[in-house]
Amino acid sequence: MVDLEHELERKVHRQQQQHCYQVKNDKVVFKQGVSKVHKTLKAAFIPWLLSSQLRNLLSVPFMLLLIIPFLLVDFSLSIYQHLCFRLYQIPRIKRGKYFVFDRHLLMYLNLFQKLNCCYCSYINGVIGFAREVAARNEQYWCPIKHAHKLSHPHRLYMNFSDYGDGVNFHQESQKLRQSLKIES
Repeated sequence: MVDLEHELERKVHRQQQQHCYQVKNDKVVFKQGVSKVHKTLKAAFIPWLLSSQLRNLLSVPFMLLLIIPFLLVDFSLSIYQHLCFRLYQIPRIKRGKYFVFDRHLLMYLNLFQKLNCCYCSYINGVIGFAREVAARNEQYWCPIKHAHKLSHPHRLYMNFSDYGDGVNFHQESQKLRQSLKIES
């Protein structure tokens, strides 16, 4: 896993060099002149809209309506973790680390594309935040692996008690609860 993380860091560094930017103090900084080139690549809104496929335009209202349940999920999870995690003595999750809004700063995107990028960043941030809240909640209440294979288990799942291991479950369950208290 560590090797994969290092490889990812190397790929990100190569990408930064290739596209002439660096991240300094959490800010994206392009090399001189790159923003000027990006502005020339921006698609004007009306021609871009007229060249869009009808099926994409028809889907926009349905896509935008999804913001309502995601806002509710985000709000509900925030309240839940602030109340229940305190009761369970589980450290609260830093919600902000799941939300990255930087693509709207790209000068080659028009206003609609920038809004889409913010929308996608928010939705994926809520999903990441929800996954972490659910993972910690599952480790606290029911840390048992499933009998069936999971497609993409969360990061805590591999430590769970084996399915059918009733002999060790109660002891392992208590250890897993304790480990949540020291994890951040």
